[in-house]
Amino acid sequence: MSLESLQQFHWSAMTPEFIILGVAALLTLLDLFMPKNMDRKILGWIGIAAIFASIVSVLGMVGGPVTSILEDSFRLDSFALAFKLLMLAGAGLVMFLAVSYEPKDGLEEYRGEFYYLFLTALLGAMIMASSGDLITLFVGLELLSVSSYILAGIRKYHLESNESAMKYIINGEISTAIILFGMSYVYGLTGSTNLIEIANTLSGIADSQHAYLLTLAFLMVFVGLSFKLAAAPFHMWAPDVYQGAPTPVTAFLSVVSKTAGFVIVLRIILSIFGSAASLSDPQVPILAEMQDYLAFIAGATMIIGNVVALKQTNIKRMFAYSSIAHAGYLLVAVTTLGSNLFYSIWFYLLAYLLMNLGAFAIIQVVTEKSGSTKIADFAGLYRRSPVLAVLMGILLVSLAGFPGTAGFIGKLNIFIGAFYGTPHYVLASVMIATTVVSYFYYFGVMTQMFFRPASDDSKLNIPFGIIVVLIVAVAGSLLFGIMPNIALDFMQNNLDILADFFS
Repeated sequence: MSLESLQQFHWSAMTPEFIILGVAALLTLLDLFMPKNMDRKILGWIGIAAIFASIVSVLGMVGGPVTSILEDSFRLDSFALAFKLLMLAGAGLVMFLAVSYEPKDGLEEYRGEFYYLFLTALLGAMIMASSGDLITLFVGLELLSVSSYILAGIRKYHLESNESAMKYIINGEISTAIILFGMSYVYGLTGSTNLIEIANTLSGIADSQHAYLLTLAFLMVFVGLSFKLAAAPFHMWAPDVYQGAPTPVTAFLSVVSKTAGFVIVLRIILSIFGSAASLSDPQVPILAEMQDYLAFIAGATMIIGNVVALKQTNIKRMFAYSSIAHAGYLLVAVTTLGSNLFYSIWFYLLAYLLMNLGAFAIIQVVTEKSGSTKIADFAGLYRRSPVLAVLMGILLVSLAGFPGTAGFIGKLNIFIGAFYGTPHYVLASVMIATTVVSYFYYFGVMTQMFFRPASDDSKLNIPFGIIVVLIVAVAGSLLFGIMPNIALDFMQNNLDILADFFS
């Protein structure tokens, strides 16, 4: 490609990515040359400023035309903008958690590395959102994954952190190999890695042998992505990783990384397998034929996540299984393919981002004080800090899906979508039943906070970063629960995701 061709591209489409990339490189140099005894928190505040600048940049692009550069391998469309906003908002809140994080087992030596590795992981997620090519998608996925592996084990002399990183990298690389194997079938049948070209080629294929290979490709790609989403039965790594990783990393994996996982699911599954003919009927796409398989994964994920969470005594492991369960709820939307698929998933991820990060902010405060991550450490929180206990109660109620909260609206949208087209009565019933089950372990934490005596009556110090996260999380959970149209109208009026996604 000539220099003249490169200069003709609309590089402004990558402004948010360039901001994150530039600041990540800057933080690397600053950390290298700063004195060893100098506090690295300043790097975190620079990272927060970069994320805020990227959010402003993305908002400035809302309502603009679809832009494609680098031979359509990078697409700036409404889908990319919508999910980048989620990722950047989640990353900004996680960064506030990170600058307030003071572990007792030592992270001071690696705090600078934490911030720029975090930004590179975010950069990978953003690239995935704008990918129009399998290669670009994979590069973004690996940038996110490799950075996350290091972040999970960044507490070098902490055994649980080492264990979490080892399990994460082994499971992550196995899933990557499975995804690549599935992608290789798609490339072999179409001769292209561009998603639009692949979709156009597959729409004209009616050969039964090709359909058989594409079905195998679908299964391999979806199984590999199920590892990334921590969907059952491929969820085994999540509880140990969530428990061993530093709390800000756990929060990042549960929110931003999960959002990126559903981005790649939508990009690949809908673009490729939504247009390819199935083995049994050339008029039916593979995605429609595999709905029963998707429904089984979604149902198993909801059941296993919620039931196993009941037995947990560690708060981070409990939230790991909670995260698995929420992945199951989101897979219901993917399975049913409702008319509001994109908006339902986007809103649910927004609600999950707010309520989960708010909960992790309080978990960070309590566990740093106690030096333990047991649920029993929350006993008597109402007497030690009434404000924290009430806020945690609101966030847990939202996670449980009670009316008046964003979590309820998110689940309601997905539940209604389950009856679009061919009704999925069993899947909707499982969703209701498992939601009821989730009340027991969420309310178990509330029982500890409000009705159990405190073993330690000392007051809790709440850092500024935690205060910011709690204000945003609780206000958002209540606001979008009472007036969800604020978010949904913004999406529908400014971002035509459905039209841009398939254009």
